[in-house]
Amino acid sequence: MSAPMVVAGVDGCPAGWLVVLRSLQAEATRALIFETFAEVLAMPDVPSVIAVDMPIGLPGRGAAGGRRCDVEARRGLGARQSSLFAVPARAAVMETDYARACAAARACSDPPRMVSKQCFNLFPKIREIDALMTPALQARVVECHPEAAFVAMNGGAALSEPKKVKSRAHPPGLEQRRGLLAAHGFARAFVDSRPFRPSQAGADDLIDACACAWTAARVWRGAAVRFPAVPDVDANGLRMEIWA
Repeated sequence: MSAPMVVAGVDGCPAGWLVVLRSLQAEATRALIFETFAEVLAMPDVPSVIAVDMPIGLPGRGAAGGRRCDVEARRGLGARQSSLFAVPARAAVMETDYARACAAARACSDPPRMVSKQCFNLFPKIREIDALMTPALQARVVECHPEAAFVAMNGGAALSEPKKVKSRAHPPGLEQRRGLLAAHGFARAFVDSRPFRPSQAGADDLIDACACAWTAARVWRGAAVRFPAVPDVDANGLRMEIWA
């Protein structure tokens, strides 16, 4: 008997990368943590599609609102638009010092703009993915965004509650998203679970990884939406696109 077809949703977390593996036949779901994205790519389950909540493809110059995929995916998020940050120029992302990153961003953006500290804190994970990605690998590793996935689950309507308020978990927002995941085939006990210590991954990390896994299944089935419909390509040949 052949092994079940699986897809993976991946979200960055304090311990590295939280992976939700989902079987497309048995609807079984499990959560794992890997320290590096290279380990995610090398996992023995070999997911048919990996959807990760992290930018793939970096622009040569930053623009207001970020990449075209950032701008188009953000339009449907309503009050949650700030959850999808503007990806700055590659030169800024490659800097490991905040002041230098801001200087590079200003030099490579129209109009000139700095990067937020929150965005800068994601740069190590963006660099980690960028060092591994190739155009060929994009056949099964795609960029997604959990809030765009939740909008799709919600019939195209933006969610009324945020996941976090002042960097703290917001229970009504988490519950709203758990309800959507349960309505779309995830076991309620799984989305309610806390399989990892808070120092490893938060409740919102598990929920976001589930949303990414949902998107991965839609990509595999040919049902996902791509922002934009015809993507731009970066200097490394990577398509800059967000799936939901």
